[in-house]
Amino acid sequence: MISDAVKRGVQRAPHRSLFKALGLIDEELDRPIIGIANSWNELIPGHVHLNRIAEAVKAGVRMAGGTPLEFNTIGICDGIAMGHEGMRSPLVSREIIADSIEVVTRAHAFDGMVFICSCDKIEPGMVMGALRVNIPSIFITGGPMLCGVWRGRRMSLDSAFESVGSYLGGKITESQLREVEEYACPGVGSCAGLYTANTMACMIEAMGLSLPGSGTIPAVDARRIRLAKKTGMQIMELIKRGIKPRDIVNEWSIKNAITVDVALGGSTNAVLHLMAIANEADVPLSLTVFDEISKKTPHLVDMMP
Repeated sequence: MISDAVKRGVQRAPHRSLFKALGLIDEELDRPIIGIANSWNELIPGHVHLNRIAEAVKAGVRMAGGTPLEFNTIGICDGIAMGHEGMRSPLVSREIIADSIEVVTRAHAFDGMVFICSCDKIEPGMVMGALRVNIPSIFITGGPMLCGVWRGRRMSLDSAFESVGSYLGGKITESQLREVEEYACPGVGSCAGLYTANTMACMIEAMGLSLPGSGTIPAVDARRIRLAKKTGMQIMELIKRGIKPRDIVNEWSIKNAITVDVALGGSTNAVLHLMAIANEADVPLSLTVFDEISKKTPHLVDMMP
């Protein structure tokens, strides 16, 4: 096991002592150590529920014979950062997230990783970090927000943006704008629409880094908790079989993700992120590939969310 570097032999007595300070016992240290990278925070609707998903993931890891140890990364809400100086920060945060994943994983000699993430820059940042360290890894994303309903009309965050224009154009009153504001985002999850967050969640699934359904099961659905347990169990199988991210993310899987993106009509930001992911995987990828796939792949669905 990779973790033997920090827990086996006489020379590692100080290391074991530190693990035991966490409350771990020898039987837990005898198992593979699984890092759980979680971007939970109270800043973003797509992240505020990730702690519950993390508990389910850790339960799955334990059921399959591993010892989970959780740590956190940062996360920025592009929606809240939009329209002011804060929008300079999200893309930079992607690199910080990838860097943090790399340094924590290498420093603590995990045998495998489970990545729990949601939203625009966090998802690709974690994929980039996973490809750098290249140990057995699996992802589960937070899931999309349900749509809101106002006066019988289905709506999303996009509706709030549109309503600002409608108000400025004299089409609705300020009171109506306030009503839309109240109903557009009804609860937890990544913003209801094929914006970058839900697009990248689907790309992660299309590349083979998450179990089926991870990209689309709503955030509030109990199926996501069950999937989280299965995800925790599956990392132990990946370790057993020695399957690593670079075995999964290759030219074929990236092209498959691009094809899915075009068919869904996903965010054009996927171009930016998939090229960064391909770079970490040492897979050549140019804009020409996106153009070629776009020309032969029909747009099949109109999703909201």
